[in-house]
Amino acid sequence: MTTALRMNKKIVRRFLLQTQSLLGRWPAAYLPSGPEQVMQLIRSLGCVQIDPVAAVTGNQHLVLSARDPGYNSDDLHTLLSDHKVFEYFANAACVIPIEDYALFEPVRARLRDRLAPSLQGLENTVQHVLKRLEEEGPLPSRAFRAVERVSGYWDNADVPKTKDTTLALNLLLDSAAIRVVARQGNERYFQITESGLLEQGRSMSADIDILAQRQVLMDKYIHAYRVVDVRDPRLGWMKSTAAERRNDMAARVADGRMIPLEVEDVATPYYIRAEDEGLLLEMEREETHYDSSGPVRFLPPLDNLLWRRERIVDLFDFHYKWEIYTPEVKRTYGYYAMPILHGDRLIGRMDPRLDRKTGVLTVRLLSMEETAPPVEEWIADFREGLQFFATTHGARTITVEKTVPKELKKQLKSIL
Repeated sequence: MTTALRMNKKIVRRFLLQTQSLLGRWPAAYLPSGPEQVMQLIRSLGCVQIDPVAAVTGNQHLVLSARDPGYNSDDLHTLLSDHKVFEYFANAACVIPIEDYALFEPVRARLRDRLAPSLQGLENTVQHVLKRLEEEGPLPSRAFRAVERVSGYWDNADVPKTKDTTLALNLLLDSAAIRVVARQGNERYFQITESGLLEQGRSMSADIDILAQRQVLMDKYIHAYRVVDVRDPRLGWMKSTAAERRNDMAARVADGRMIPLEVEDVATPYYIRAEDEGLLLEMEREETHYDSSGPVRFLPPLDNLLWRRERIVDLFDFHYKWEIYTPEVKRTYGYYAMPILHGDRLIGRMDPRLDRKTGVLTVRLLSMEETAPPVEEWIADFREGLQFFATTHGARTITVEKTVPKELKKQLKSIL
């Protein structure tokens, strides 16, 4: 039986940050990265979540720029149009390396079965959309003229307000009959999914049974999360019961693929891949040489590190909720509060807005944790990090409207 590793919380979170490409200072000098370097980063992370909310820019771009100082959003657009990545459901809607297309066949199969009745109900519209994509694609949603308004699965069912063609496109996308092959801003361009990609999925289904397919997808999930727990209902990115999750992890521990992790002062059992044990132990040996200074990075609400909020509480003693769906009067930290990572600690939140016309980045609220280190330990790194964040995303001026604690605003005036 595999023996559990007992490990200090600091070491585990540094290990997690290292595997998430979030540990260590920026290089003293760097050049624009280019698509290939960004592709390597996406492979390392496993996938990157897409979200259209753009208080500053899309989630996917904030995730990548928090890890790669040379990142440019054009790099991701190039990878998509060059068919190096595809968009589909992993943690949610994500950018995923194209070589992993076959791994997600169990997800596609489940969605095809679930969406078949809806597609049949829109059969004429679906056939019209497919015919135009075959003859003219790739095309955006605005290229299609609606015949009627219907209720999308995102609408109030009593108020039909979605174009029938838009619903058809989304159903076809979710069932993988079509896919996104380009973006201009948040506008997606669709084309019929290539027969070669579809064949990859069919081949996987023919070659291995559904249980084996789920195991392959579980491997992908574990690669993306690196420090995992069986409480997570999304474990493996497929629906499963708590008992199934426990049994699956027990089997992986028994055959040596996973190692139980007992984190000091944390009740929840965690697990890491056996192949990651060496890195974890190396980080434990190097603890005395760890430099706890910057840089400061600002993480978007759907950053890979934040996918499992309970893990953030356990390892960082940091409670985070994205308040986008919280009524404004009830928000504590703001519509787009971004956790602030300094070294290996989450020390506060920043709620930013970028006005691209004026080039002004407005921080509506900068709120530091009561447990944050003394201000002199992070203020210089914060200044550098905020200026880098602003420049990266096209801002020329920074304003800070409110801070917690209040006296922090005066200290910031002298450095911004």
